[in-house]
Order: sequence, then C-alpha cells, then structure tokens
Amino acid sequence: MTKAEIVTDIANKTGVEKVAVQAVVESFMETVKDTMVNGENVYLRGFGSFIIKKRAEKTGRNISKNTTIIIPAHNIPAFKPAKTFVNEVKAK
Repeated sequence: MTKAEIVTDIANKTGVEKVAVQAVVESFMETVKDTMVNGENVYLRGFGSFIIKKRAEKTGRNISKNTTIIIPAHNIPAFKPAKTFVNEVKAK
C-alpha cells in the first residue's frame, strides 16, 4: 500500500478531504522522523514503536578486494509492532 492509497482510504472512511488527510499524514511522518533524528523513540499504543537501534562497531570484509574494513558504530531506525498488531497479522 502506498502513501496515496493510505490517504485515499482514510479520506473515504472519514469523509475528510484528501488534501487535509494528505497534510496530516505527511505531518505525522515528518514528526516521527524529526523525533527519531533527535534521538527519541516514538510509541503508539496498540500499533507499535518506532525505535532507534544502536549497532556496535564491527569488522567487515570486502571480498572483491580481499581486504578487512572497520564498520563504525551507528544508529538505525526500526519498527517494533505491538503484540496485538502481531497477533492480528498472524491470525490472517
């Protein structure tokens, strides 16, 4: 499902204009991104959590050049669904 399909679905279910729904959806996504960039997690009860995972420094290999490289420690965004969300998906 694309963002446009989400906007259309919400607009049809709520009766709100697509332009207003699109503004809300984009604002939501921007808020989640900004919050995570600032190092905070976002928790949505019954849906899930947008969390920041910390990856430790590790040694990797470039097999084409047969060299060892150091991959620095870094943070990555992740989504952890709520238990109720996981159970609903499993049931279907």
